[in-house]
Amino acid sequence: QVQLVESGGGLVQAGGSLRLSCAASGRTFSSYNMGWFRRAPGKERQFVASIRQSGGTTTYANSVKGRFTISRDNAKNTVYLQMNSLKPEDTAIYYCNYVDWVVLSNPLVNSWSQGTQVTVSS
Repeated sequence: QVQLVESGGGLVQAGGSLRLSCAASGRTFSSYNMGWFRRAPGKERQFVASIRQSGGTTTYANSVKGRFTISRDNAKNTVYLQMNSLKPEDTAIYYCNYVDWVVLSNPLVNSWSQGTQVTVSS
């Protein structure tokens, strides 16, 4: 059974940091690009960051570039999102997913887990 479980969200003040984790199972994790997406209240889900299978190439949305870092540990089947200098506009539910082979900002499958809530207070 394919499963993605996000964790690490919470309430933080502006300027603070959080580290999100996503544990994957049911697929050969190291064979897939992985990504993070988020949905803010009243908005569409948007791309945040992605990382290729080997971890050698990363891609970021302009809004998080320089503040967020995506990484992965293929031995643990886990992808991470380190979020620094958080802003109130980063408040959203954060989801991980498998990412398209060519367009690294697109999810590979249109199936989403529950995500983890990140709330940044001003």
